[in-house]
Amino acid sequence: MRVRISGLGFALAGALLLSGCSSAAAAGSAPGPADELRLGYFDNLTHAPALVGLEKGFFTDYLGETTLNAQAFGAGPSAIEALSAGAIDAAYVGPSPAVNTFVQSAGQSAVIVAGASTNGAALVVRDGIDSPADLAGTILATPQLGNTQDVALRSWLDEEGYDTSTTGGGDVRVAPTDNARALTLFQSGQIDGAWLPEPWVSRLVLEADGHVLVDEADLWPNGEFPTTVLLVGAAFNRDHPETVWALVRGHVAAVAWLNEHPTEAAAVINKKLVSDTGKPLSDAVIERALSHVHFTDDPLASTFLTSLHKAVAAGTAKDGNLNGLFDLTQLNGVLAAAPGAPVSAAGLGTE
Repeated sequence: MRVRISGLGFALAGALLLSGCSSAAAAGSAPGPADELRLGYFDNLTHAPALVGLEKGFFTDYLGETTLNAQAFGAGPSAIEALSAGAIDAAYVGPSPAVNTFVQSAGQSAVIVAGASTNGAALVVRDGIDSPADLAGTILATPQLGNTQDVALRSWLDEEGYDTSTTGGGDVRVAPTDNARALTLFQSGQIDGAWLPEPWVSRLVLEADGHVLVDEADLWPNGEFPTTVLLVGAAFNRDHPETVWALVRGHVAAVAWLNEHPTEAAAVINKKLVSDTGKPLSDAVIERALSHVHFTDDPLASTFLTSLHKAVAAGTAKDGNLNGLFDLTQLNGVLAAAPGAPVSAAGLGTE
């Protein structure tokens, strides 16, 4: 077994320079199992299936002779850039970047092969902001322009009667900012709040005296929305179904482990975070964060048209057809051995 897992700090510029030869290598000389699988993920609690799958070796167990090269990103749009450039083959991303690349490519770029997590995102604000009416003139951060939390914030602000701009203007200024930088700016009072995924919500609350103004779960029917999905490049999915099958099997194993070992999850996740970033999360932060995230193979496909409409209204995406966005055949094949109903593509792909 050949395994090579890279650390945090994947350099997109270098990947773009190498994309021509690397994409050819990833595709392999002929259809069949790929020689290499390059997987993107984030060091967020909402990406715990990736963190656990890497740390506990679930992916490598199933990939066999396929080399695994895992690379950490800061937000969905940057991971999508790498996927589009042929620098990675699959990625854990939020719904908005997945939808955006699918629409922009007219369905040719990538497909969602599984869900990963739901919930675990919120708007955290400083003292003195107790209602939406207090937000006029404030500066709020999101991880990156067009990412899932960025779209959620802009959509919610629009519903509350505030104008925003993708260039930073409007009644409320939305400032796309790296998660770690957003925490620092919030602690120093340079921003008034941030709409972020876990564990950053919990860090702003517990380490910077913020409080939750909006839990995104409260804005969705049944209190559940997709936060992270597993996306695979369309060509890779077509040319290497055996490798995608192995990836999905490792993913399903990681999700199952998280749900079956809740008391052990924090330690395993923290071990991977230390390996990537050099710093663990505090026990209080990781405990609070995990209590707000749910792990599931189901991508909640029925919510994706809503995600697209929100992104279009926010000015971060163009409208388009989502038919074919999901290919859940591999997932349902893996799940067939377990009890329960198959996962639905909600009419937006194969299942």
